[in-house]
Amino acid sequence: MQLKIKKYLQDIITSAESIKHFTKGITKYEDFISNKMMYRAVERELEIIAEAITRINKLETSIEITNSKKIIGLRNRVIHSYDNINDDIIWGVVVNHIDGLKNEALELLNKME
Repeated sequence: MQLKIKKYLQDIITSAESIKHFTKGITKYEDFISNKMMYRAVERELEIIAEAITRINKLETSIEITNSKKIIGLRNRVIHSYDNINDDIIWGVVVNHIDGLKNEALELLNKME
């Protein structure tokens, strides 16, 4: 079980790094939403992060990830209500939360080793 949790934490880290790579040099909201391929790639990585969090929660309820319910909720909206996504929310996650999420996953992973 611990090996699976480590894998899911690594998936979160990898997806967060991918998001940072995809959006490198993007400082304006307008540039972000006008690049459909980048925007969709970011959405996909957020889906992966949320799925990894869901799987961690199923395996070990004592592991807490900040805003996990909001992240999972965002994933559900992207998948099931794709036509009702607020681009501001996706941009806000990229700008304000992805680094913290990556660092939190790194800390949890390091505690397991």
